[in-house]
Amino acid sequence: MKRILFGFILGLTVSAALAGSVTVAVNRTTKDGKGAALGTVTFKDSCYGLLIEPKLHGLKPGLHGFHIHQKPDCGNNGLNASGHFDPDHTGKHLGPFNSGGHLGDLPALYVNNKGQAIHPTLAPRLRVRDLYDHSIMVHEGGDNYSDTPEKLGGGGKRIGCGVILKEQPKSVKK
Repeated sequence: MKRILFGFILGLTVSAALAGSVTVAVNRTTKDGKGAALGTVTFKDSCYGLLIEPKLHGLKPGLHGFHIHQKPDCGNNGLNASGHFDPDHTGKHLGPFNSGGHLGDLPALYVNNKGQAIHPTLAPRLRVRDLYDHSIMVHEGGDNYSDTPEKLGGGGKRIGCGVILKEQPKSVKK
């Protein structure tokens, strides 16, 4: 019985150690890449995919496009982050739940009437390890996960950005 209990506890410990988690500071986009703080987004591995826990404020109420972008650079009003994360070179914008499209699409970010994005969501095709050395982007408008009528879902201007590094700066609070 002691061996079974020890094995169970060891398994839980190893599972917790292997599960990834990273908290990313998100700032308003500016020419130099770091405007006013908007808050943080925490990404955690789960058995259902990537758990996304936003704690953002100062945004317009409604839905906002929310993506992982290729490069870890928020400069030039977010344009230095390049396009959506697409490691398989699909070139397709099909949303977070369609396996035929790129991996950069996240579920839309819902912002309440107080300007806060605080509702967790899941991205089933991603893990924390996929995010490193990329950036997280919040767009001005919603995302229809299609390239019509507008390219890349019509989310519009890049208004918030954060760089996802394996070793986040110590100033990022969870």
